[in-house]
Amino acid sequence: MPEPRPRGRPKSFHDKTEQNTVQSLDRAMTLLRALSDASGLTLSELAARTETSPATAYRVLTTLQTHGMVEVEEPGQLWHVGAGTFRIGSAFLRRTKVADRARAPMQTLMRATGETANLGVESQDEVLFLAQVETHEAIRAFFPPGTKSPMHVSGIGKALLAWLPEARVAQVVANRGLEGSTSLSLTSDSSLRRDLTRTRERGFAIDDQERAEGMRCVAAPIFNGYGEPVAGLSVSGPAFRMALSKADAIGALVRAAADEVTDAIGGTRP
Repeated sequence: MPEPRPRGRPKSFHDKTEQNTVQSLDRAMTLLRALSDASGLTLSELAARTETSPATAYRVLTTLQTHGMVEVEEPGQLWHVGAGTFRIGSAFLRRTKVADRARAPMQTLMRATGETANLGVESQDEVLFLAQVETHEAIRAFFPPGTKSPMHVSGIGKALLAWLPEARVAQVVANRGLEGSTSLSLTSDSSLRRDLTRTRERGFAIDDQERAEGMRCVAAPIFNGYGEPVAGLSVSGPAFRMALSKADAIGALVRAAADEVTDAIGGTRP
């Protein structure tokens, strides 16, 4: 019988206090997050956004640059996230076979609807978009991998919430709140609960311009072997093309694609 692998966790593993964190690493992660939210920042801009001195920010950036995590663009001395972060981030996708198994159904979904297909999961009480198959239309939805969204204003988020236990839904609402993104966002617990009930009844969720005005989304959950929602597929597009009168037809296509991925990963539909 093989010996168990050592866990490698110190006695203070569960201690997240400040003295048990690496300050330089914390600064590096803060700088990377700031760069990921922008399309290029100068050293001064980055230092100001992260409340770091220019000298400290420069030392961190040059260290990250040696590992390919950041790049500097000439002229202008604009700093960007580098290819090294993509290679490391891609390991997240390798953790689960959902992304691989969803690719073909997403492509089929995009061709069948003429709109952009998306794959997302729940991460820290938000929707994290993992992959996208874009339509060729000039006006289209765009959620690059790594984009996050509050769950209550996202089609995928509501598709996941609808099949989560009541206690988990309450936890998400308590942790993140129900702040509105548009005038159509569901900002009360009662309105969200009614919407989740309708979502379960029809088998798919609708984001009716709740995250962005003029954009609609139809989404359905993907389940694991325990019948738990672990990811969601959606179709997103401008409201003038995705009329509510088409919601049932699009919802059936999205539901079928999500079920196909559920079957492919050995999941069970509740």
